[in-house]
This record gives sequence, C-alpha cells and structure tokens, in this order.
Amino acid sequence: MWIGGVAVDSDERFEIRSPATEELVATVAKGNAGHADDAVAAARASFESGVWREKTPAERAEVLDRVAARIDARNEELAKLQSKENGAPVRIARWVHVGLPAQELRYFAELARTHQWVRPAPALAGMGTGGMVRHEPVGVVAAIVPWNVPLQLAVNKIGPALAAGNSVVIKPDEHAPLMVLELAAELDRAGLPAGVFNVVTGDGEEVGVRLAEHPDVRKIAFTGSTAVGREIMSRASETVKRVTLELGGKGPNIVLDDIAEADLNRVVDGCLFAFLTFSGQGCESGTRLLLPAALHDDFVERMIARIADLRIGLPDSDDTDLGPVFSRAQRDRILGYVESGRAEGATLACGGSSPEGFDKGYWVEPTIFTDVTNDMCIAREEIFGPVVAVIKYDTVDEAVAIANDTIYGLSAGVWSSNTDRAVSVAERIDAGMVWINDFHVLDSRYPFGGMKQSGLGRELGPDALDEYTETKQVTYALGRREETSPYGLLFGGDL
Repeated sequence: MWIGGVAVDSDERFEIRSPATEELVATVAKGNAGHADDAVAAARASFESGVWREKTPAERAEVLDRVAARIDARNEELAKLQSKENGAPVRIARWVHVGLPAQELRYFAELARTHQWVRPAPALAGMGTGGMVRHEPVGVVAAIVPWNVPLQLAVNKIGPALAAGNSVVIKPDEHAPLMVLELAAELDRAGLPAGVFNVVTGDGEEVGVRLAEHPDVRKIAFTGSTAVGREIMSRASETVKRVTLELGGKGPNIVLDDIAEADLNRVVDGCLFAFLTFSGQGCESGTRLLLPAALHDDFVERMIARIADLRIGLPDSDDTDLGPVFSRAQRDRILGYVESGRAEGATLACGGSSPEGFDKGYWVEPTIFTDVTNDMCIAREEIFGPVVAVIKYDTVDEAVAIANDTIYGLSAGVWSSNTDRAVSVAERIDAGMVWINDFHVLDSRYPFGGMKQSGLGRELGPDALDEYTETKQVTYALGRREETSPYGLLFGGDL
C-alpha cells in the first residue's frame, strides 16, 4: 500500500492472477480498516498543512503534466501489466487503459491553469458592499474504483481532485490494484507531497465501508455496481458527504430503419463494438440492441458472420480481438445469465458457452440472443459480459419507449443515415451519454455519467472540478452604508 508517502505492508496479502492463464502475477498487501484510518489521517494532515492545496494552480498542473508524460513513456510496459492483471487485450489497453489516463491528466492540468478559482461578485447597489466567489477544495476525498479499467477510472477522480487542491485516499479493487499502485509511484516521483495521495488495498466490505463512513472524508467518488452505490450513498449520508456515483448500465443501441444498404456492414461492426469491447466488461456497453422488424433477420445474420472473423486469444497478442473475462466468478455469472435467457424463452442465436481450446483461464464466447422481450432478466439486468439482447421493434416511438424502460440511464446509441432524425431520437432517450453512429466515444472534454440509477454527478469535462470544490461567498464593506442597508435598518441612520 501507499500511505503518508511510504510503502506499507500488511500481515495478509492478496494474490493477483492472470485471467487468461491463472498464473500468479503479483502479491499485494491486504489492508484493513486500520490502514484506511491511517490513510485518511495522512490525507487530512497533508490537507491541513497546506502543502498541496496552497500551491498555485500552475504548480499543481506541473505535477499532473509530469505524471502524464511518464505514463505516456511507459505505455507499452503498463499496457502489458494491465493485460496480465485483468485480461484486457493489449491492443485495447494501450489506448483505453493507459493512453486515456495520460490524456485526462493533461486535460485536468490545463483546467487547473485556466479555471476561474476566484471571481468578483457584483457590488450590491445601495448597500456599500462588494465581494468575491471562491472555489476551494473540499478536503479529504475518497475514491473507490473497480477492476475493469482501474487506471482510467482512478484518474477520472484523482485528476480533478488533485487539480483542485484536495488530498486523496483511493481503494482499488483488491484483485486489480497494480495500475493504481503504479500511479502512486509516479505521483511520488513527480513531486507530489507525502500524504496527498494514498492507496489502501483491501476488501470493499471493510476498507470501502470505512472510507464511506469516515467522518474526516468529505467527498467520496465511486465507480461500480448500482447495488454497492446505494450502500455507499447510505453510509455516506451519516456524515453528509458529497458523493459522485458512476454506476451500472443497460445501454440501448437503436438502429433506425433508414440505414442505407451500403452502410449496413459498418453499422453491424459498430453494434458489435458496442457490446464486445473488453468482452463487454464496461458499464456503458450497448447491451440491448433494438432492431426494426424489416432489418432484423439480415442484420443478425451479418453480426453472426462477422463474429466468426473475430479472434479469441491470449490478451498479450496484438492479434487478439477478444480476451478472457476477469474471473471465474465473472464467467460463471455470465453463463448463468445465458441459462436465464434460454429459460425465459429467448433464442440463443450465437455463442453462449466457453470457447474450446483453452485449458486455463476464464472465457466466454460472443453471445447473441434474439426473440428477447424487455421484461426478461437478460434485458433488464447488467450482465457485464459479451452478451447482447436483440429486441425487435415496429415504430420509433416503440423503440424509444423500450430504451427508456429501465432503471438505468448511462449510455445509448442511435444509428441512422439521417443525422437530423438520429438527433431527434437521441433527445428523447433518458441517458447521460448518447452516441450517434458510434459507441464508446470517450474524451477528457466530454462529461461522463448517467441518469436515474446509473449514478450521480459527472466525471470528465469542464464541470468535473465542481464535483471536488466548495463554493464560498465572501462579501465586505466598501464604505459608508445607507439607511436602507441591513446594517442601517438595525441601528438607524447613516452609519
């Protein structure tokens, strides 16, 4: 672990094993509630000392830029490490798991330089006052991130938190902490003062709960399941913490009936990309595919044919399109949903089992269900695997109604040869992110987050700093006050 600027071990350790080969990758300290308390104490001490928050925004930006440069320089090394740790194909890891975090750190460095941290408040006519509005760091921020894209999801939180001058305690998933520990090492090398960034590796039931309840934590940012998000929100409410939650999704992906024949294969590829990226282990994946009746059969046939071209293989190979899923428990959970879909009457059109040829590791074939109705479990619950539920519709109004008939509201897609028509559909969908003729478009400048039970707040984008700052009004007397001012009304006369 990394607490107060030093490496900290523990009596117990986690084993980190490759999802592809089950080989031992590393062992990592197993933290507990006491370590969480120590990390929060270190973060609070660093915050109160002013060693980071009192640095100028430009000085904070320089540290973030140095870390971004180091991550870029280590891209290949870190991508291979990520591939071993969570099974991400190295081709994807270079871009999403390593490249995006570096981009985001540079973005938040620039925001630190350009944000209006203090702005003048208007003078109050007849009252002899002026003032300012200040944006100040909230204090100790706790972050909890999952195993699927750990470095990027960590930077989504610590980037704006550090840019704003906060101190941070982060709990990575206990089975995928290596990238976050590498981030701690790079922040230290870049000159971040001791105690400003702390990493506690431990179980959510102990370390996560302690961070959510800790009275000295003023803000908690979490990415994970909606069920755990509810629990964190409940525990954080005891001390009225600020909360950002990026939770589950069941993204509708709507293909409109105006797709030109020449564009069909491109749209098929886009819809496969929507639910198969990183074997479907992304909260914003497009896992409900809504097809017009007239296109349905041909479209599904093209998808199945295209899947045959995709290579399932070891994640360290550049030739691999689809790697393993994260764990045995994850594989069994996905296959359990496959059985649920079949039991409820959906048609298994493709996949549905573990592929042949792999003696070790955790593998699931790309899986397509047709004849799905929106009340089935496979259409309502987040599977977090390479499974898509295809739902047939007759009218656009019906498609929009199906898309919005969910507790989630994270992401959606609309595919059309008519941009104006696609935009009109996008405006009717209850989702924080809607992509037109694309999916998984991630950029530091675009806000990331959802509606309904997909979460609270936004990560990334120009407003992300607001999630990690408090707004303070400061007013002051400019001179003599008139009788109509509050001061004059209380005491009378021109004071």
